[in-house]
Amino acid sequence: MTLIIVLIAVAVVLVAVTGLYLVTNRRAAPPAPTSAGPEEKGGAPDRELPEGSGAGAGAAAPVSGEVAPTERDGPALVSGPAVVVEEEGPPAPVGGEEGPAVVEEAPPRLRDRLGRARSLLGGYLTSVRSRDRIDESTWEELEEGLILADVGAVVTAELLDDLRATARRDGIDSPSALVEALKAELKRRLAGDPELHMADQGTTVWLFVGVNGVGKTTTIGKLGLDQVRAGHKVVMAAGDTFRAAAADQLEMWSERVGATVVRGGEGADPGAVVFDAVQHAAARDADLVLADTAGRLHTKTNLMEELKKVRRVAERPPGVVTEVLLVIDATTGQNGLIQARQFTSAVGVTGVVLTKLDGTAKGGIVVAIRSELGIPIKRVGLGEGPDDLVAFDPDEFVEALVGDGDGDGAG
Repeated sequence: MTLIIVLIAVAVVLVAVTGLYLVTNRRAAPPAPTSAGPEEKGGAPDRELPEGSGAGAGAAAPVSGEVAPTERDGPALVSGPAVVVEEEGPPAPVGGEEGPAVVEEAPPRLRDRLGRARSLLGGYLTSVRSRDRIDESTWEELEEGLILADVGAVVTAELLDDLRATARRDGIDSPSALVEALKAELKRRLAGDPELHMADQGTTVWLFVGVNGVGKTTTIGKLGLDQVRAGHKVVMAAGDTFRAAAADQLEMWSERVGATVVRGGEGADPGAVVFDAVQHAAARDADLVLADTAGRLHTKTNLMEELKKVRRVAERPPGVVTEVLLVIDATTGQNGLIQARQFTSAVGVTGVVLTKLDGTAKGGIVVAIRSELGIPIKRVGLGEGPDDLVAFDPDEFVEALVGDGDGDGAG
């Protein structure tokens, strides 16, 4: 019994000694190696970059009202509130909520997209064709159809006077022949220079004017895509500084098409932004500047006077303004004609871009604008996709608007 007690006591002592040894060794062991922090390596501790520093953003941030030079941006631009955001490389397709993917598609056919306009005017012309002779009611039906299509009372009267003279001169006595003569007269009136011209020297500038909501910014984006595909190096100027969303939208389009955008702070001088864009384009060998402008001002400054100033600034060397494009929403009808008169007298409009033509029955506004103001229609918008802004073709337009007499005019 005594022997058993002794053995138990020895075992307890051995366990206690072993535990003490393990605890002592663990405390004496050196700490595991860790990565040295910035101060142990001799560097300064990490600091948070100031807001707007532009690090990693690919854009120059404004410093005291100037565009700060960066290695990427090249030479410093002139004083102004502009910020340069560069997008390099080919257009990147973007989908989802951001907008439709930028993929090249076959241009839409006017005939396929002018269903509403064709159903209205074409319906009247189908009725005229069905008559067995030309009488006064024939002329009245033509007049009603043209006015309802928004050709306008004045232009309609002129058009029918010319058509009556043609019918007498050529001996036209069948309604079908009369409709064909109307189509020929419409094509003659709509004929014009559809080209968007580049400057022989200097940096080409295209100014876009029009009231808010007509689609100026989207038009710039779509034309930018078209011009990048044609091999031009494009800079977009966010000159509508009174509407922050316009600059954001233009920046989004620049990312899609592979262009550079120059923008300023909200309420900044639009002329300064456009000037900075021209200078930046010249410094980077970009040959085309697409300049957005305000459609409404939130100040006491007259809009037309502001646009005149923007044009004068855009024409300072090396800038050469070759196009002033008036963007009009086709669904506004005769209101669009009123807008065209105001902008033409102020800034010398060289061409019209008619948006949302696929969504209106008032296709005759094209005839009214061309006839009354003598301004050529350069582009028409036929949908929401990036490829739905197409060059205006008078012959194709008239054939699509009037129909061919096989019943398609009625819808």
